[in-house]
Amino acid sequence: MNKENKVISAFMEKYYLHFNAAGVVDAAKAYETHLAEGGKMMITLAGAMSTAELGKILAEMIRQDKVQIISCTGANLEEDIMNLVAHKSYKRVPHYRYLTLQDEKALLDNHYNRVTDTCIPEEEAFRRIQRHIHKQWKTAEDAGERYLPHEFMYKMLLSGDLEQYYEIDPKDSWMLAAAEKNLPIVVPGWEDSTMGNIFASYCIQNELKPSTMKTGIEYMQFLAKWYMDNCGGKGIGFFQIGGGIAGDFPICVVPMLYQDLEMDDVPFWSYFCQISDSTTSYGSYSGATPNEKITWGKLSVETPMFVIESDATIVAPLIFAWILGW
Repeated sequence: MNKENKVISAFMEKYYLHFNAAGVVDAAKAYETHLAEGGKMMITLAGAMSTAELGKILAEMIRQDKVQIISCTGANLEEDIMNLVAHKSYKRVPHYRYLTLQDEKALLDNHYNRVTDTCIPEEEAFRRIQRHIHKQWKTAEDAGERYLPHEFMYKMLLSGDLEQYYEIDPKDSWMLAAAEKNLPIVVPGWEDSTMGNIFASYCIQNELKPSTMKTGIEYMQFLAKWYMDNCGGKGIGFFQIGGGIAGDFPICVVPMLYQDLEMDDVPFWSYFCQISDSTTSYGSYSGATPNEKITWGKLSVETPMFVIESDATIVAPLIFAWILGW
């Protein structure tokens, strides 16, 4: 892309000169260099990034091969699809800071689940997906097959069953972009999600067996193989949005490989950036600084490290825009 067309990048380079702003530019430049030198990148999604519609730009990152693997919570896995099929029924509450307890109860009574300023409609989102994902679960079980949570989601998306419900431009769905590329995804703690709860309810009623769904341990096995297959050359970077299990789970694959499996030649993560408003405090693991991760055998002294203490819904799209050359 022509330099004259890089409107966002040019704005950032001119005005983002100090403090967190400078960190945004530094992290973006290092991400760009990492890819240019043949490195690969993991992006981890915590919080409510899918409901924040990060898919509008993350989908393009996936299509342009600017990310090679994603780790996300079960909520982010499913909520991008919910937005795809039920966007028009979402309810925005811009004055969410001033809701009373009675206001919150009224939302519940009207079958809305609130995520900050956005309410997800139960029938159009949760139940619509439930009907179709249950079909995938049941088909696999009847055939004696087992899959990881994201693989079931891919099957549902690629089947075309949901196309009748699309309410946004499908190019703005990161899950659809990922399914079309069969992008590796890791979903630690998937059980802590709406679809995870629904799957558990079917198991309690003996309609499905827990063994039909592959587990978190199997996700770690999956990630370990992927890491070993892809860590050569420049290595693999780690771009963490938020804290929590989406980041904590996959970053541990490195010390597991060389400490527990005694693979002495396993390289550390070769880039690290975390966008978080979680300040470091006593016992705050998600807010731990990168240098602390050195002591856990995750990063090396040479790893480029960045911490951006800001709102990920503002910062992540800016960095992605830089990477995309916008």
